[in-house]
Amino acid sequence: MELFNSALGKNITLVRPAYFIISGFTGIPNIKYFYVFLFFVYIVSLLANTVVMGIICLDPNLRTPKYIAVFNLAFVDLFGSSALVPKVLDIFLFDHPYIPYNDCLTFMFFCFTCLSMQALNLVALAYDRLIAIIFPLHYQVKITHRFMFSLIASFWLFIIISVLIAAGLLTRLSFCKSVVIDSYFCDHGQIYRLACNDSTPSYVMGLLFIVLILFLPLIFILFTYLYIGYSLTKVSTVHERVKALKTCTAHLSLVAIYFLPILITFTMNVNMHPNARVINLSLTSVIPPSLNPIIYVLQTQEIKVSVKKVLKIRKQHKSARRK
Repeated sequence: MELFNSALGKNITLVRPAYFIISGFTGIPNIKYFYVFLFFVYIVSLLANTVVMGIICLDPNLRTPKYIAVFNLAFVDLFGSSALVPKVLDIFLFDHPYIPYNDCLTFMFFCFTCLSMQALNLVALAYDRLIAIIFPLHYQVKITHRFMFSLIASFWLFIIISVLIAAGLLTRLSFCKSVVIDSYFCDHGQIYRLACNDSTPSYVMGLLFIVLILFLPLIFILFTYLYIGYSLTKVSTVHERVKALKTCTAHLSLVAIYFLPILITFTMNVNMHPNARVINLSLTSVIPPSLNPIIYVLQTQEIKVSVKKVLKIRKQHKSARRK
């Protein structure tokens, strides 16, 4: 990131703090119970996503392009939760609010990368459903393993480069006043607002991030399902419509769980109390990773069948050992 520190070639001394202070909640009694709740949600996320990843790896029937995206979503949920929750618990539950400058930027990088990748992963799944329902005869040709791997890899590359640029721009800022970050982690927006010098590049990058990672994916997903809905109205029987919609319910549930809390936070940001904002964003970061695998297990027929197979094999092994 040193290439960002040249301050556009000017001889400017940058003032960097030794550490930042994560403020979290203010004035809420017994808030430690909330962090204990986050810990249990994290354990559920850890176990559930590991199970989904294991099932996809073990069952040859699930090694399809669609489940490459599902596997990546489970991996992102697992990795993102592991990057965020243990550090949040260390900061607040064990009272370590001071976080070194470089560690803070690293913390921000992993959190933003995983949160952003969740949105783009939902885009990949939406495109998969679009082709499967609207162009079923072309699905095997259009959605191949190579295509899905390439799409997921390009999303990862785009997110990593974008977050690195955002983090690099932060290293060009001077912090000569407050070092208190009003959030539960090293939030990009809260950090650049603490700067004493011109933070316009970081502000612009923050707006681009919102557009590219939040609104464009959401618009694409909404148009995808509007097109699917319009196409289904031309289907002759109600049974065929219901059957097609059932394949979308799991993905639509994930979209609602991920996007709705974030949209509420952004639309009510001015009138929202800082504590309410922290609660909403923290739950947005930990609840979807724990619910995503559960929703897929409950609402996706292929995974249901695979889980039953695994449980049946285990029962057979146990009965064989007893004999």
